[in-house]
Amino acid sequence: MVNTGNEQVSVRPASVVFAAGAAVGLLGGMIGLGGAEFRLPLLIGVFGFAALSAVILNKAMSLVVVLTALPARLATVTAAELGSHWAVAVNLLAGSLIGAWAGAAWAVRMRTATLYKVLAALMVLMAVALVGTHFTSLGALNLPPAVQAVGGVAAGFGIGVVAAIMGVAGGELLIPTITLLYGIDIKTAGSLSLLVSLPTMLVAFARYSRDNSFSVLRQNLRFGTVMVAGSIVGALLGGLLLGVVPDLVLIPALAIILLISAVKIARHD
Repeated sequence: MVNTGNEQVSVRPASVVFAAGAAVGLLGGMIGLGGAEFRLPLLIGVFGFAALSAVILNKAMSLVVVLTALPARLATVTAAELGSHWAVAVNLLAGSLIGAWAGAAWAVRMRTATLYKVLAALMVLMAVALVGTHFTSLGALNLPPAVQAVGGVAAGFGIGVVAAIMGVAGGELLIPTITLLYGIDIKTAGSLSLLVSLPTMLVAFARYSRDNSFSVLRQNLRFGTVMVAGSIVGALLGGLLLGVVPDLVLIPALAIILLISAVKIARHD
């Protein structure tokens, strides 16, 4: 059985929790993402939450950050422009909604030790995706429509599983998928990824709400509120600093952070 909340959580001042959230938001904002993949190891390694509790908290905070980011994205990519790609969102959602439910169901059934190892492996995947997205020229695959549709459902399912198990929005995987499969530019793909992420996250959230460990949200409401406030502030600041630090420096550094975190989580008791 999974540990559902008996972990010894470190009590930290609100200023520390806010600063941690701001650091996560800053890192994510500087690369145009939410940063939830950086929040997860902090919840486990610094604040002492057990794997499943950390995932559920991360999912809740990621949901708030995505809801905050969506209006800002709509200011740069119009709703009409996104509407012209509605078929892409539907194609991906056909798989991601099922994947999100399945991923959350698997997470609540995993032994804690297994979940730590799965999270570590997925963090390595995120590091690879981060480097690949920023340093590889992504062109459309030009697949036949039927193959493209099947590929979209399959990719959506996999992304939904990963996002549910890690408690992230999944933009790191959605954006390159949208670019590769459908030939959509990165800027529009970023906004489309939020439209796919939001219902996908809600489905995973609904599945987690059926588990006893969901009580971690109620028990840590103040903690979550302070950290998500820090994340939003950090994301706004990170957005302003977008491009200030060269990608050749920033992206490898963030990938290394993810890999080090993966090693530590894999060794977690």
